Amino acid sequence: MEQRHLGRTGLRVSRIGLGTLTWGRDTDEHDAADQLKAFWDAGGTLVDTADVYGGGEAEYLLGRLVGSLVPRQDLVIATKAGNVPDPYRRFNGSRGHLLAALDASLERLGTDYVDLWQVHAFDPATPLEETLQAVDLAVSSGRVRYAGVSNFCGWQLAKAATWQLAAPGMRTRLASTQMEYSLLQRGIEREVLPAALDLGIGLLPSSPLGRGVLTGKYRQGTPSDSRGASDRLAPFVEPYLDDAAARITDAVATAADGLATSPLHVALAWVRDRPGVAAPIVGARNAGQLAEALSVEALSLPYEICQALDDVSAPVHRYPDQDWSTL
Repeated sequence: MEQRHLGRTGLRVSRIGLGTLTWGRDTDEHDAADQLKAFWDAGGTLVDTADVYGGGEAEYLLGRLVGSLVPRQDLVIATKAGNVPDPYRRFNGSRGHLLAALDASLERLGTDYVDLWQVHAFDPATPLEETLQAVDLAVSSGRVRYAGVSNFCGWQLAKAATWQLAAPGMRTRLASTQMEYSLLQRGIEREVLPAALDLGIGLLPSSPLGRGVLTGKYRQGTPSDSRGASDRLAPFVEPYLDDAAARITDAVATAADGLATSPLHVALAWVRDRPGVAAPIVGARNAGQLAEALSVEALSLPYEICQALDDVSAPVHRYPDQDWSTL
């Protein structure tokens, strides 16, 4: 699998990442082991998790598999901290919480460092410089090699990255931002992506298949074994089952027919090769599903197909997101 630099750093990652959102909850140790082995065999390196996935079970499960199944040095392990299961405070970016969460993650993962540590969300109740100081402390202590953020809007990302760049050599440059991005969700193109490109920050798209909708599985209804049929995950899928999403999904299916490939491959190749993207994060129920996603490696979409998909999925950008002189 092709390797890409993560933003303007020396860290290289596989251009498809393995997501572990369901590990330890819907994905048991056997299926997780099969996925990790298949991913490694295909040349994958970037494995993304978080301290809240499965209530910590995803990290614990990954830690059990690394070393015994796949050499630690062959993986780029990315985790997150700052999203908390508290109905009164969804996000905690305080220095105390973040550093304690990092220590707990390292213990569950069974490693003395993580390659990429991401602040899971912006905390409006904590000064941003305090959050970023925790990042610097984590890196200077050797527990973290590279740092990023997740779910920061455009001004939040620009402020954080600029703060870090203001003291070169003293503060840790942000390597990445993880955001939802797909043909069904192009909102980051308004401000987040331009900021990331300008600041040299690599984008790690989550839900690159539109929460599974772009695979076409919902075109004839909701399969009984799908996320859309799950009481817990149905609200996650439902926003992408409207008429606008259906038109985009139909266009992806048409492109797939013309290229003699699958809608999954078309949707994943589109987001993988967008400007600024380092590695889409793909989650799967089992190794078979993951293998299908990884087989996209040989596919590059023709320019005409990309243009057609861009047109059918184009978000509405008005003032001040477009050139004001043309209005």
